[in-house]
Order: sequence, then C-alpha cells, then structure tokens
Amino acid sequence: MTTPKKINRREFLGSAATASLAFTVVPRHVLGGPGYVAPADKVTLGYIGCGTQGLREMTSLISNPEIQIVAVCDPNKFTTDYIDWSLNGIRNNIRTALGDKSWGEGLKGIPGGRDIGQEFVQKYYGKSLPSGKYKGCTSYADFRELLEKEKDINAVKIMTPDHLHATVAIASMKKGKHVVTHKPIANRIHEFRVTVDVNRKTGQSTHLLAWSQRSGYDLVKKWIKEGLIGTLKEIHNWSNRPVWPQWQANPADTPPVPGGLDWDLWLGPVPHRPYHPNYTHNVFRGWYDFGGGSIADMGHYSLFPLFLTLGIDTPAISAEAYGTTTCMIRDNVSVGVTNDVAFPLSCVVRFKFQAQKELPPFELFWYDGGIKPCVPEEMAAEGKSFTPEGMMFVGDKGKILAGFRGENPSLIPESRMKGVSAEVPAESGRSGNELWIEAFKNNTQPPGSFLYAGPVTETILLGAVALRARKKVEYDYASMKITNVPEANKFLTREYRQGWEI
Repeated sequence: MTTPKKINRREFLGSAATASLAFTVVPRHVLGGPGYVAPADKVTLGYIGCGTQGLREMTSLISNPEIQIVAVCDPNKFTTDYIDWSLNGIRNNIRTALGDKSWGEGLKGIPGGRDIGQEFVQKYYGKSLPSGKYKGCTSYADFRELLEKEKDINAVKIMTPDHLHATVAIASMKKGKHVVTHKPIANRIHEFRVTVDVNRKTGQSTHLLAWSQRSGYDLVKKWIKEGLIGTLKEIHNWSNRPVWPQWQANPADTPPVPGGLDWDLWLGPVPHRPYHPNYTHNVFRGWYDFGGGSIADMGHYSLFPLFLTLGIDTPAISAEAYGTTTCMIRDNVSVGVTNDVAFPLSCVVRFKFQAQKELPPFELFWYDGGIKPCVPEEMAAEGKSFTPEGMMFVGDKGKILAGFRGENPSLIPESRMKGVSAEVPAESGRSGNELWIEAFKNNTQPPGSFLYAGPVTETILLGAVALRARKKVEYDYASMKITNVPEANKFLTREYRQGWEI
C-alpha cells in the first residue's frame, strides 16, 4: 500500500490555487497567472511579535507574493489594551488588507496578540481559496517552541520588544533560519556582538529594517567631497521622541497579570520583576532593561543609512551624555530623583569619532525630547528655525541642513544654493522588503545585513552607557571595553535570568 504523502503549507497553497486545473498540463506561471510565485519558491516566515507595530507591518507584508506567513508567536494571547498612534489605525489597516469593512467591529480598544495575528493571516490567505477558509497558520506563545516545531520555515521576522531581539535572532540563526528584525538588533553591545558572531558562523541572511535608500545622503556626501562646507566637523541629529510616557522610577504597585499574557516569556532574559503595564505595550522603549530609548527607536533610521553612505565603519570612541533631571516632594522637602532604570525625558549625547576612510575626525550630536541645537545665525537672519526633527552637517566653511533622515538637503543659508546642483541621484525604486526577501531566497546578504550594522549599533548603544554612567565614557571597540570608567562596563551587558544567558 502506498503511504499518502503529507503536504506542507506551501504545497497546500499551490494545490489550492490550481485544483480546478489539475488535469491540464500547462506551465506553473500560467496556472497561477501574472505575478504567481510557486509555493516552493516562497520565503516561509515565522512572525514573532503581534503587537501594534507587528500587526501594522504584517498588513503590508502579507500581500507580497514572495512570502507566506506560516506561524505567529506572541506571549500575549489577546487583549485590547495596546497603545498606538491612533485608536483605529490597526483595525482599519486590517480591514483594508482583508477587504472587510466589518472586521473588528465588536472590539473595544486597540487589539493585539497572537490570536489577532493568526486570525488575520488565515482570513487573508483564505480569500484566495474556493472555501474561503485557511487553517495553515500555527500560533505559539514561546518562540522556542515555534523554532523547534516549525521545520519548514525559512526565516523569522522579529517584532518583539527590544530586549528580546538578540535572544530570538541568535536562536533562530542557530536553527538555520534567516532573520529580519526591527531596530535595534540588540539593546546591549555584548548581545549585538554575539548576534553578529552567530550570523558569521551560520552564514544566515539577516536584515535590519531601519535600512533604507537615502539619496539625500548621497548629495550630502557629494557636497562634502566638493568642499562646499570645508572640512566636516560636526553632525547634529534631533528627534521629537519620546512619543510615549517616560517614567523615572519603577512602579510601586503590582496589578495582576492580564489573562492570556505569559509574563515570564515576555520578560525573557530579564530577571523577574512584578508585572506592570508601564513596562509593556509601546512604552517598553523607555526602560533600560527593555528598550533602547529614543535614539534606538529613531536614530537607526537616520544614522544607519548615513553611516553606510559616508563610509563610517568604526563606532564612536567616546560618548558624553546629559539628560533631564527631576525632583519629588518627600515630607514637604524637594529631593532629587536618582534615575537608574529609565531613559531621561530628554537628552543630548556627544559622540566622538576617529578619522574614517573619507572623513577626518568628527563629532556627532544626538538630541531628543524636544531639545535641538541652536539655530545658526545664517538661518536666524532669514527668519527661519528648525523643524521638530532634522539633521545638520557643520564644516569649517559652511553648513548643510536636511530632514531627519537626510531628506531634501540644502546649504545654509539658502542663498548659497545659487548655482549649486541639488540633483538627487535616482533610487532603484525597490523597497527594503523586496531586497531582503530576494537575499533570503538566494542565501545572500541584503544591504541592511547585521554584518554591516556594527558601527551604528555600537554607537547608539554607547549613548545609553554614557547616560547610565553619568560620565564621559571612552570606548575601545577592538576589545569591547570602556577604558576610563571601568564600572561602566557592566552596562555593556545585563544580568541574565537563569536559562536565558547569551
């Protein structure tokens, strides 16, 4: 007797799409029609993290015919207590993707969790089947179980809070999976180093989603090489983040863990502490244990493509940080709050760099929480000021002003633009998703590979070290050591919960 062949999910979709033509011998691309991708040629994806940003990006990624989401994972089963930029944004994105204006009409609040992720995936893929139903997406609370059981996935996408990025990426690559992750790759320099080491040893394809084509930086580089601002001295980058409540101490109350949330899994490598909503959805970014602050949230978008374009291939050699302070009233006396647990409401970080291949030694200044550099006199004379987010390049003979991510660069003052070419090189027109998917299919490294992110990642994370040390820290990146403040080396790593060591 012949044993019936078990078909996997890729084959299932292929067979479902061609069932009505099963007895017709024609090419597969004809069976599927324009844009058809054979199931065996798809990137099968495990989607880890179904919070607001995870679901938002899922609604656009799922329509790409080159990928198939076969499993979702989140330690939270389902709640409607998520925090987002708008009350109905996630709901409306899912409605648009499904073509169903009634989806989620009974939900109150902002939904998230693995149940929502699984429901969305199965409803979306079900649209293309005669039955209208699809049950090929598995749901997990623990990413380790997903990696153990889902033998046919090619890759994972990591959309968890920052403190789990390295842990999930390392485990995934060791299981032979390609990895695409949201920023940062890790929120400790030690964890980043281990992640990249595993990347090199396993040879898996990796991609940091903060990568993007930024032709404005090409123009900035051109102007610097042409000497329009003289010798580059400083780069200033400012953001209006944080756009979440930024606490200055751990909460004292201990509310119950919501039903359906596995708090231990959410904590992952971080030592146990009582659950509190101030740690979780969206707001995790503000805590040293769980996030990377505003600079990790937004600085990767502006600085990763900048470093790649300008050829900055070593991290900062020092960082000096200043953050806002606050006080509390205790027994009618105002006393200062010593904040050892969370990023400040706003900060300024000054990074110093050694000479690069095409750049002299320079300084990079990061500002957040509404702080900006002083408006240059040349701009003030024209009655102009800075936008809430932006970037400025300062040389000994001039300045360049650009958008936060290098958009629309212009010489300061604008009168200097007369006769200067501002033609921006054409971009390829291919999205970041297209590039990493193609690389994953070909087992190559996309332009946003972890292997290229060392200088920017270590620089950004060094800023957090300086904030926590409250001193200027000098960094020997070759030995991965703070050389002038030995006690600050503890901030390069973390205390790990037993069984979660990296």
